[in-house]
Amino acid sequence: MTDWHFYEPAQGHRLPHDPLNAIVAPRPIGWISTVSEAGLRNLAPYSFFNLLCYSPPLIGFSSLGWKDSVANIHATGEFVWNLATRDLAEVMNATSSTLPPDVDEFAHAGIETAPSRLVRPPRVAASPVAFECRLTQLIRLQGKEGQPLDQWLTIGEAVGIHIDGAMLEDGIYQTARAHPITRGGGPADYFEITEDALFKLRRPG
Repeated sequence: MTDWHFYEPAQGHRLPHDPLNAIVAPRPIGWISTVSEAGLRNLAPYSFFNLLCYSPPLIGFSSLGWKDSVANIHATGEFVWNLATRDLAEVMNATSSTLPPDVDEFAHAGIETAPSRLVRPPRVAASPVAFECRLTQLIRLQGKEGQPLDQWLTIGEAVGIHIDGAMLEDGIYQTARAHPITRGGGPADYFEITEDALFKLRRPG
């Protein structure tokens, strides 16, 4: 017999740590760079992030609270997603600090920038992939009764994509070559995607 732990989220999980983000894991990291209307740079990671559509290429991230990233995107309509890798894990984590709006996370974490081509926010120079994005939707999430939540889903269309040529083999992007990292559960869990984790399944039919 399976010993199930059942809970209704509204009543609490009765565990030492909320299991939700450990179950829906690992999750890609939305490492988002933005610029305010006044030209102040911001860089922050979001673990509620993913690719939402092939064509046009849409990516989205969800923010708990109206944070600087969301405010900047709302004001300017632009952002850049930067791929977080194992080599960049520590500096990525440094950009998750809660800092005043006038603090530049690039400077705070000692991260070199590279210019974007189509949008104002800079790229993380050491990141092997970056998507230059323009805002398509900014959605305030709501609960089942329709009550508004302080949770904001930002969706952007990738209008320009930078890929380090070293990540390509015969024109095919090699996912594990960049050693991307993903967010697990608990207060500190991350996972690195490596070649030994690869297995292949062909779609039937």
